[in-house]
Amino acid sequence: MDIYLIFVFLLFALAITDLIVGVSNDAVNFLNSAIGSRVAPKNVIMIVASLGILAGALFSNGMMEVARKGIFHPQHFYFSEIMVIFMAVMITDILLLDFFNTIGMPTSTTVSIVFEILGAAVAVSVIKLHAGEQTILVDGVERIATMNDYINSGTALKIISGILLSVVISFTVGALVQWVSRLVFSFNYGKPYKYFGAIWGGIAITAITYFILIKGAKNASFMSKETKTLIVENSKNIIWMSFVFWTIFSQLLKWIFKTNILKVVVLTGTFALAMAFAGNDLVNFIGVPLAGYEAFNQAGGEDILMSGLAKKVHTPTEFLVIAGVVMVLTLWLSRKARSVTETELNLSRQDEGSERFGSSLIARVIVRKAVETDTFFSKIIPDRGIEWMKSRFDKTQVHKKIQKQENPPMFDLIRASVNLTVASILIAFATSLKLPLSTTYVTFMVAMGTSLADGAWGRDSAVYRVTGVFAVIGGWFLTAMIAFTVAFVIALFINWGSVYAVAVLVVFAVFAIVKTTRSHKKKQIEKELDSDEYHAVDDSIEKVLQKCNKSVKSVYDVSSVIIVKAIEYFVSEDHKQMRQLFSELKEFNLKVKKNKDRLPTTINLLKEGSIETGHHFVQVIDHQRAMMHALRHIVEPSYEYIANKHKPISEMQQLELTGKAEQIASFIKYVSKLVADKNYSELPNVLDKQNELIVGLEFVRKSQIKRIKNNETGTKNSMLFLNIINEMKNIVLNTVNIFKAQRDFSSYTEKTK
Repeated sequence: MDIYLIFVFLLFALAITDLIVGVSNDAVNFLNSAIGSRVAPKNVIMIVASLGILAGALFSNGMMEVARKGIFHPQHFYFSEIMVIFMAVMITDILLLDFFNTIGMPTSTTVSIVFEILGAAVAVSVIKLHAGEQTILVDGVERIATMNDYINSGTALKIISGILLSVVISFTVGALVQWVSRLVFSFNYGKPYKYFGAIWGGIAITAITYFILIKGAKNASFMSKETKTLIVENSKNIIWMSFVFWTIFSQLLKWIFKTNILKVVVLTGTFALAMAFAGNDLVNFIGVPLAGYEAFNQAGGEDILMSGLAKKVHTPTEFLVIAGVVMVLTLWLSRKARSVTETELNLSRQDEGSERFGSSLIARVIVRKAVETDTFFSKIIPDRGIEWMKSRFDKTQVHKKIQKQENPPMFDLIRASVNLTVASILIAFATSLKLPLSTTYVTFMVAMGTSLADGAWGRDSAVYRVTGVFAVIGGWFLTAMIAFTVAFVIALFINWGSVYAVAVLVVFAVFAIVKTTRSHKKKQIEKELDSDEYHAVDDSIEKVLQKCNKSVKSVYDVSSVIIVKAIEYFVSEDHKQMRQLFSELKEFNLKVKKNKDRLPTTINLLKEGSIETGHHFVQVIDHQRAMMHALRHIVEPSYEYIANKHKPISEMQQLELTGKAEQIASFIKYVSKLVADKNYSELPNVLDKQNELIVGLEFVRKSQIKRIKNNETGTKNSMLFLNIINEMKNIVLNTVNIFKAQRDFSSYTEKTK
């Protein structure tokens, strides 16, 4: 029994770890709307969310039964078997959630816990059935057990179908409510807000009050039975009183304190959604350890059937409070939570720009059909109606205001309030029915639905956003399969290796978390360093010039190194090093492309200057891209040439290429220093050196033509050699073009200042 006491302690230790990785993943669910709309300083948003989490933890008692008897029938499992299931579930959950946090993808903690319990329970059931004829007692009659006797398939299917149905419902409701809200308020909602702001606040906060307080109260561990009954019996009166109170209160705030009611709604919604998250998802993190603790108490030192777990059990309030405190601390301290949040905000932002996801066939088909449907309805609806609806969704005036802001929001307060209100209502309603609805599914799909209704998915970005949504949803289905499989295997391993297997798995889990944390920290540092090279929407003109100088020097420095290494590895036929060089070039090329993708944003930052300033900036970026393309057209065919084991180039060709590569690298370094020193007066000398290099390259080209005429080289050899010489010439030309464009950009920017 001492071994199982250790198991219980391990379960609680794993529960704390699971809370940390779980909150890191789920923080996106209640933070994205408030952060995306910039409703308040980040610390204020975090404080509101923290209070919501602490409140929600106290409302989660009823959900704990899901871990005890929602997926399997505990009365047919012995204590030792239950502990195997619970240990497998906790270890799997930590590894899985930490993996998704590290790559910055939101996944469903509900889906993971449901399929982990299912996988581990099925594994132990298979072992029991394989051991021989197992008999169970049902209604006083003993009979042979089957898999259905061990697995609560009805409840499991109900939970799974509810989760899948939530995807459709959340997206549809979110899109519909947002569309109606936008028709009422429009994007330029100053005037409609004046008349309807207080009513909107009253409706939103009343809805939150009803579903969080009334529906959630029956699961609160701290409320007496009489209090809960009193609340339920007077629910209608509370609704009307709440509506009247919040509407009047909202109007008074507007009149007396000039408060923006939409900000109050968003902050209240953040509190509510954090509360709904804690109330619904706390079971995902501590439900299993608490069930293990209860099983240990009921076993009393014997390996008996766990019939007691099938009964209703009260969860001690102190456990819920401790869990809430751990969740709050994680919310404030977790770096990985920020990465997951960025993914959802990127998919729901109002503006265009660099997209994280590419396009896919299914996304292109969906967007094409959506455009065709829009065209069809445009022909049916009267022109006057279409014009009116277009006016409600016109973002022209709002866009001009946003451009003047130093740090503009990703979407406005109307959408943020709809996101929070709809998501919190759906989640709280599911919690009241004791359905472990996925908060990730609901909040993500509501956010995507409101984005669609708001026109955030324009023709230029829709296909990428749809692909992103499918990528995230695909990750959820992948989560289910991985969770089931890994928990199944780990349960078998623990059953076979007992305490030794648990020790190995715990050590592995600790190692994996430490490793991924270090990896994530390294990526964040690299990301922060990279952010200095990209032009953000809140950059000043001076900062744009500073970053542009830095990016030009970076392109020069990388190019001077790559051209020498490319020829060196090509001559020595070093396939491995050339492949690594090609990979590094592609990675750097993506960084240069990001600045190209941000051209519209950066040009808007230069709007106070002349058109010439933007023109020369575009030239700088274009020449940088051209230089990267030239390098790629040297490295890629050279890599393929040596990878295919073609005949090596001659000694004379080796000398010619090596010599020219070193000369060009030296020239690039010389120009790079001039840019760093802002010494643009040396342009005549730069042009002289450029001409010398071009003449030298022309001489080498003619030498190769002579070799071709004399049949000294083969076709592939000749084509590649001439290609490299041509791209070397392009590199020299673009080195000077960048220098001149940067000179002009710097000059016009200084005049603007």
